[in-house]
Amino acid sequence: MDFILENWVLIAVAVGSGLMLLWPAVTGGAGAGSVSPTDAVQLINRDKAVVIDVCSPQEYAAGHVSGARNIPLDQLEQQLPQAVKNKALPVVMVCASGVRSRRAVAIARKLGYEKAVSLAGGLAAWRAASLPVQKG
Repeated sequence: MDFILENWVLIAVAVGSGLMLLWPAVTGGAGAGSVSPTDAVQLINRDKAVVIDVCSPQEYAAGHVSGARNIPLDQLEQQLPQAVKNKALPVVMVCASGVRSRRAVAIARKLGYEKAVSLAGGLAAWRAASLPVQKG
């Protein structure tokens, strides 16, 4: 009992760290508006989702999801309406790690693409799932 009373800060840090590690498992591993690579494949195959890569042209050339269109994040607001005319289609936003694609989802939803989602983990998760990547 003395140990607990004398080291309550360390115990609180340990419990807090454990809870933070468990949080992704509890929430399904993806934030709101995010999909796993397997869910993205289902959207592409079943619902004819359009894949938009929001990386820079250099990153896109180094490797991207097969069939993805490249619209850099800073040009998304101007170019997305021309690239995806049907706002009812699902749009899967992809970047290297999933950070920029979450911002891209916010932009797309502001433009009226209510079915816009981010690929959780980005291209790294896509590759980890052994899904096809194109270069060039």
